[in-house]
Amino acid sequence: MKHPRNLGVVSHKPKIYIGTDHAGFDLKNKLVPFIKSLGYEVADCGAYVYNPKDDDPVYVAPVARAVAENPEHAKGIILGGSGQGEAIVANRFPGVRAIVFYGNSGVFSKLDIIRLGREHNDSNVLSIGARFVGLSTAKAAVKKWLAIPFSNAARHIRRIKETEAVSREVRLSEHFK
Repeated sequence: MKHPRNLGVVSHKPKIYIGTDHAGFDLKNKLVPFIKSLGYEVADCGAYVYNPKDDDPVYVAPVARAVAENPEHAKGIILGGSGQGEAIVANRFPGVRAIVFYGNSGVFSKLDIIRLGREHNDSNVLSIGARFVGLSTAKAAVKKWLAIPFSNAARHIRRIKETEAVSREVRLSEHFK
């Protein structure tokens, strides 16, 4: 496994790990300096060169692994065509709670999903559908996601614990081995 490139500044804020396949390559390269400008240290997990035939798990797994291994001090941003496949990969890692953002959700404002994902689910990975959002929308989503704290409401803590219990049960189940 390649080690991520350290691109940031020293800060008390969580370290941001970012990764993408070809579909989010250009957007990732524009988001990195933006995230740094917000005062975050950024570790770029690739792709480092544009390859239209690359596969997202190669770049998503290092991001999710870093968040899973250091949940108090790391967050992840992953990009792909829809963001869906990337979130599926990331959510395979214990303790990772990836949410998908690809713009307007219809009923709510397009950034409400970001607020709900942070406040209710304590999401620690943001998966962006790069084929559905432009740079300004992606920047707004990232900025909001990084700024919103978890609610710490008892019901939200309980739900996260229940989700983690299900995850442990599945990992330990003979049926799934």
